[in-house]
Amino acid sequence: MGKAADLNEFDRGQIVMARRLGMSITEIARLVGCSRSAVVSIHAKWINDGDTSSRRQGVGRPRVIKEKGRQKLPHLVMQNRSRTVAQLTAQYNAGPSVSVSEHTVQRAPLDMGLCSRRPTRVPLLTKRHRQLRLQWAREHRDWTMDE
Repeated sequence: MGKAADLNEFDRGQIVMARRLGMSITEIARLVGCSRSAVVSIHAKWINDGDTSSRRQGVGRPRVIKEKGRQKLPHLVMQNRSRTVAQLTAQYNAGPSVSVSEHTVQRAPLDMGLCSRRPTRVPLLTKRHRQLRLQWAREHRDWTMDE
């Protein structure tokens, strides 16, 4: 079972003010729509610290590529779209930032919406093809939408 979402600052302020006005814990819990224990802990935090802000940390491992690096990576990719992941990793790690693995560099552009594609190989038009296309265009240049 996951953790409940934090109350926003407005609800926290409502709890503190309602408690200062003399409302009961149960009434406040109904008013704000949270548990009685949440009301008690927020009010106790207000009494002890003078602050009701949440100190809850994010979950999971911290990102290796920080925000500045996430801004730098698309520029590296766009400079030369044909670069391999190994080349991008080497160029990214050449800077003063923390060194990252190829897997991380490969995953980051995908998260940003950049993906690799290979152009489809198609046969080039021959002289005969060009002549046939020009002939068709000349025959059909006077066509209207009704035809």
